[in-house]
Amino acid sequence: MRQKRRKPQSRTVRIASILTLSIGILAGCSDTAIVNTDANSVYTDQSQQPVRVFKVIPQKIGDSPERVAEVQFSAQFKIMSKATGEIEQIMKKRGDMVQEGDVILKLKSSETLAGREAAAATVQSLQDAIEKARVRGKKETENQKSELSNSIQKMELGMTSLVRSYNKMKNDFDIGLATKAQLYQMETQMMNARMDLDQMKVKLQTFDPIDMTSEMDSQLKAAKLTLQQVEQSIQNLEVKATVSGLMTEMPFEAGMGIQAGAQIAMIQRLDPIKIKSQLSDEEMKLASGKKEMSYLLPNNKTKYQGAISYLSKVMDPETKAYEINLEVPNKDLSLKPGTKLKLQLSEEKDLIVLTVPTYSIVREGDSAYVYVVSGDTVEKRNIQLGRLNEPKQEVLSGLKEGEMVVKSNPSALTDKAKVQVAAVEEQ
Repeated sequence: MRQKRRKPQSRTVRIASILTLSIGILAGCSDTAIVNTDANSVYTDQSQQPVRVFKVIPQKIGDSPERVAEVQFSAQFKIMSKATGEIEQIMKKRGDMVQEGDVILKLKSSETLAGREAAAATVQSLQDAIEKARVRGKKETENQKSELSNSIQKMELGMTSLVRSYNKMKNDFDIGLATKAQLYQMETQMMNARMDLDQMKVKLQTFDPIDMTSEMDSQLKAAKLTLQQVEQSIQNLEVKATVSGLMTEMPFEAGMGIQAGAQIAMIQRLDPIKIKSQLSDEEMKLASGKKEMSYLLPNNKTKYQGAISYLSKVMDPETKAYEINLEVPNKDLSLKPGTKLKLQLSEEKDLIVLTVPTYSIVREGDSAYVYVVSGDTVEKRNIQLGRLNEPKQEVLSGLKEGEMVVKSNPSALTDKAKVQVAAVEEQ
């Protein structure tokens, strides 16, 4: 009876032993090292930690930040009256588009018109008087020149007679009929006559026409200047647009009196036109250094470029923002003041940057690190971070394109730790 009872116990012991051995084998299998691809080794060194890595490549960090902007006139000009008068006719009204040189309104001034008539009459009178004086001066000049010519002819005849007398005196001196003093006196008389004749000839050659108009010329210049000023006053009776644009603030009607220096209207220049917006501190950094910026019109996916005409370097204490202005051509006047549109603070090329997954970053205080694989070890690399767009973050410095960065459980690693790349994955 006892023998029969022992058999079941020994069978139970054997079964338990087999189970124990099986569990041990299974446990041993779970601790088996990852097979190394190196043909020279069968098992991997237990000190190498398997890691998953990714290659650093340029990627799009996200969509361009946008900021709402408003279209405004680029400049505003006051139109002033340069003359005093009564409004005779209004050519342009408030809200009209005007071109430079367009007449806005016309004034009338009887005083100014009378002044022009008087000035014109004075000029004409002086011109007539000057013409008559010129005729008289010409005749007087001709008469005096004629008198000089006659005088020269007479002196030449007298000179001929003196030469004969001198020659006779000289002969008489040679034969003793005349004294030396007499001969000298005759010679002196002849030389003086010759000098007078020569001077008369020079005077005829250099004779200046008689000017009888010099004083009246000065009067005529003054009269013409007065007439020119009056003519300018007449032109100023037409108030013209000094620039092209939208005319505003013209509260006058025909028959109203206007004083010189009065503001007639205001013109807003719409070509080029201004696009204005306010930027935050971060947005200011994106715009800094740029000369142009893209903008999008409402219900229009087409991008347009505008030149940055102004970017404030100082934050407005009231708005807590930085002002930015774009100046864009607007020949067709399609952009109207008050229109809302969007500025794109980054271009497409600016969005393609080096990035890393946020979970590959190890943070220690204000510093950020990643582990870069170099051979069979990792290097703890300090990096400077930029824009964040989960699950990616821009790397401004510290990494190069093509480097391998640990992706799996980086906080468990240390600098120079030995690793084995188990897999290269996409970010």
